[in-house]
Amino acid sequence: MTEEMRTSTRDLGRLRDRMASWLAGRTGGPVDVSELSRPAANGMSSETVFFTASWPGRRHARCVARLAPAAEAVPVFPRYDLGAQFEVMRLARDRAGIPAPRALWFEPDPAPLGTPFFVMEREDGDVPPDVMPYTFEGWLLDAPPGRRRVLQDATVRLLAALHDAPFTREDLSVLSPTGVRPSRADERPSYGDERALGGGERPSYGGEGFAGDEGGGGVRGGGLRAHVDAQRAYYAWAHGDHPIPLLERAFGWLEAHWPDDPGPDVLTWGDARIGNVMYRDFRPVAVLDWEMAAVGPRELDLAWMIFLHRFFQDLTEAIGLPGLPDFMRGDDVCRTYQALTGHTPANMDFHLTYAALRHGVIMARVWRRRVHFGEQPMPDDPDDLVMHRSTLERMLEA
Repeated sequence: MTEEMRTSTRDLGRLRDRMASWLAGRTGGPVDVSELSRPAANGMSSETVFFTASWPGRRHARCVARLAPAAEAVPVFPRYDLGAQFEVMRLARDRAGIPAPRALWFEPDPAPLGTPFFVMEREDGDVPPDVMPYTFEGWLLDAPPGRRRVLQDATVRLLAALHDAPFTREDLSVLSPTGVRPSRADERPSYGDERALGGGERPSYGGEGFAGDEGGGGVRGGGLRAHVDAQRAYYAWAHGDHPIPLLERAFGWLEAHWPDDPGPDVLTWGDARIGNVMYRDFRPVAVLDWEMAAVGPRELDLAWMIFLHRFFQDLTEAIGLPGLPDFMRGDDVCRTYQALTGHTPANMDFHLTYAALRHGVIMARVWRRRVHFGEQPMPDDPDDLVMHRSTLERMLEA
C-alpha cells in the first residue's frame, strides 16, 4: 500500500487522439482535447484519465474518463459494466441528491478507444489518500478533531440519503443482483447527457431487476444471498487456481453465522469509503467509484466504511504510529446513521467480517497483479496475500 500500483498499459498520447476523434462525432464538430493525465493516487481497477475538451458553442469542459481495463493489465474484476456505473451515478445524483459527478457520455463500443468507457465532469477537492494512507500523514490527519467529525458525519449522511431514496424495481433494473456484473457492451447504445449535447433521447433498459418487488427498503433477504454468492464466484475467478485457506474459512464462517433477518434491501454504493469521496471544507462535493454498486442490506455499506478505516488504522498502528483511533468508530457511525434514518444497524459482526473477507479477496487479487508485473514476490504462505490477515483471523475466532 506504500507504492503506486500499475493500473494501465495504454499510451496516453494515442489515447488523446482517439478521444478527440470520438468527441468530434458526439458533438458534431472539431474538439480540442488537452494532454491526458492520470490521478496520482487511489483507484486500482478501472483506468481513470483527466482532460479538458473545448468545441464551438460551448466553453471548455473539464472531464474525467473511466475506461474498462485492458486484458493485459490483469484486471481486478472479471467484467466491468460501465453502463451500469453510468446509470447508477445518474440515479444517485438525480433521485437521492448525492453529489456524484455529472455523467456526460457512455460509449459501450470498444472500437473508439479499444475498450468501453464513460465521461463525466471533473470536480475539485481533497481526497483522503490510500498511498500513503491518510492515517499516516496528510490533511485529514492534521485536521482538528472537530473538523474530522464534520467529515465523518457528512459522509454517513451520504449513505443515509442513498439508502432512503425511493428507488423502484425498474430504476434498479440496470443492476443484476450478483454484485459482479458482466459487461454487455453490445446490448447498449451510446448516449450522452441531454444538457451536454443539446437534446437526445435516453434509452430504457430491461433486466433482471433486484431481489424483491419493491424499491428503497421494503424487501428482505434476497439481496444479501445474491451478494455473497457473487463474491464466492468472484473469489473462484480470482483465486480458484491457488486457493487461500483463510478466505475459504471466512466463507464458511458466514454460512454458519447467517442472519435470521438480513434486513431490507436498498441500493448500496458498494465501495463506500472516504477514499472515494472528494471534500471541500470537510464536506463531500463528489462521490466517486460506483463500480461495486449492488442491491442488498444497508449494513453492507456501513460495515465497508467502518472496516476500511480499521484496515488503514491497523496498518498505521503496526508501525508504531497513532493514526486516527477516534475516527470512523463503529458505534459512532451506526449511532449517527440511526439518528438520520431511524434504521437500527443490525448483524454488524456478520457484516464487518464479510467486509474483511471482501477486502481480502480484492487485495489478494491486487497482490497477484503486482506479482505479474514484477513489483513484489509471491509469498510462501497464501494466507499472507490477505494484508489484514491477523485482523480477519481474530474476527473468525471471536
